[in-house]
Amino acid sequence: MTTTTMDATAYAAVPENHKPRDWRKALIIVAFCAIPLTLLIVFTYLPFGSMVSYSFYKMKYIGTPRWVGLDNYVQVFTRPDTLSSLKLSLYYAVGALIQVALALYLATILSFKVKAGNFFKGAFFFPYLINGIAVGFIFKFFYTRGYVFDTVLQWCGFDLNHLPYWLMDQSINNWSLVGASIWRYLGQTVILFIGAMMSIDGSLYEAAELDGANKFQQFRHIILPSIKTILVLNVILAITGSLSAFEGPYVITSGANGTATYFVLMDRLAHVNQKVGLASAMAVVLLVIILICAMLQQLFFNYLFRDADDGVAKARKKAKKAQRRRQRVAAGKAPLFRNSSPAASDAASAKEVA
Repeated sequence: MTTTTMDATAYAAVPENHKPRDWRKALIIVAFCAIPLTLLIVFTYLPFGSMVSYSFYKMKYIGTPRWVGLDNYVQVFTRPDTLSSLKLSLYYAVGALIQVALALYLATILSFKVKAGNFFKGAFFFPYLINGIAVGFIFKFFYTRGYVFDTVLQWCGFDLNHLPYWLMDQSINNWSLVGASIWRYLGQTVILFIGAMMSIDGSLYEAAELDGANKFQQFRHIILPSIKTILVLNVILAITGSLSAFEGPYVITSGANGTATYFVLMDRLAHVNQKVGLASAMAVVLLVIILICAMLQQLFFNYLFRDADDGVAKARKKAKKAQRRRQRVAAGKAPLFRNSSPAASDAASAKEVA
């Protein structure tokens, strides 16, 4: 009997499934997909499309819109107030990078066994649970002249008359708001980093220690490559968040004394000055800037970690090799020490015991 005949016989022996398709399961799947997609389209994509169309009109909330084409987009890049608000995003971008670096350092420490580690994790994450408006009021009183921050500095020996006005002095007030933003969002970044670090295989550290790698080398060649996805995510979230900072400046200073960020100015133009078309154009420009920043960050990290996967793969191979050797030593099939006979290994072991 040929192979073709055998295959035909085997195929004929398989019973044909005459059961009708269960359309109820398909309907359930479609229903579960349709509901969130409908909500997403109705409350996200349709309003976004309307906002894009508004950006080509000079309009108010009440009245007849007038077509102006790209004039609103030209104003975004020519008005002094919009340009200055975009420059303020650099303060928050620097603060975002400081936040990610500090969170990475703290997460590296807390990912290992430390005393009261769970307490510190909860303490770092607690500010993120507080409402942004409440955080704004907290720091509004914290930075007010003669209140909490000035009192603490006076305890440390500083003279109140020589201290700046933290929310009025334009040379430092934006840095004060950046500090409040770091305080609030640091815990979220720390927890994300810790979750990624806890998933790293512990045998990689053992293999690195066998090769004589110190803690910094382990961090550079094991931890960083293993958490690169979360690192990229945190950097993107931090940078995009810095471009859309709103709650802190709006609640603490109301955008006064040169602290009006891009979002605060957009809110003022839309709701106070009734320039809905210009505010819509600002929102579209901000979206484009965020997409460009995310793309550039992705390209940068792809270049930075171009050899990371090879290093982690080598470490995994060494870890598996060391594990197999330990198993062979435990089974008595290999000497305890390399480059030695089993008899010499037993003698060395006996000497250590003695």
